[in-house]
Amino acid sequence: MSDLTVTATPGTSTIEFSRTFTTTPQRLFHANVDDEWQKKWLGPDRLETEIIVNEVRDGGRWRWLQREPDGNEYVFRGVYHGEPSVENGITRTFEFEGMPGHVSLETLRFTDLGDGRTRMDAISAFASVEDRDGMVESGMEGGMEEGFVRLEKLLADS
Repeated sequence: MSDLTVTATPGTSTIEFSRTFTTTPQRLFHANVDDEWQKKWLGPDRLETEIIVNEVRDGGRWRWLQREPDGNEYVFRGVYHGEPSVENGITRTFEFEGMPGHVSLETLRFTDLGDGRTRMDAISAFASVEDRDGMVESGMEGGMEEGFVRLEKLLADS
């Protein structure tokens, strides 16, 4: 059973989530920035992910394409802010190209729980409550959990 928690406090423009993985902070960070790992676990089960660009550095761009079996495509993009690392976490913008101009700022942190597990905490800040609500209503929590289940399996198998 997953321990994913997603919080979207009414009246705020943020979404917070937290989930624990059986791995080290270093491996969990790597899974969040490495092209080969990302394409294996990002997004809902029904989507195939292609990493178009992933410049993991301050000011570096990222762009992911996700494709449904029927050929529909969804493209997401952003820019890394600050130097991504286990200690600093990952801060990046996030934008769905299908709805340009609705950009959020996402920050991920990796906390070693000292027992072979790492908690990943994140906060996504949106420009408005309406943008935040649109993300919540998109089904992002279900897709996130499907991806995290795949990630947990990849971590256990490698």
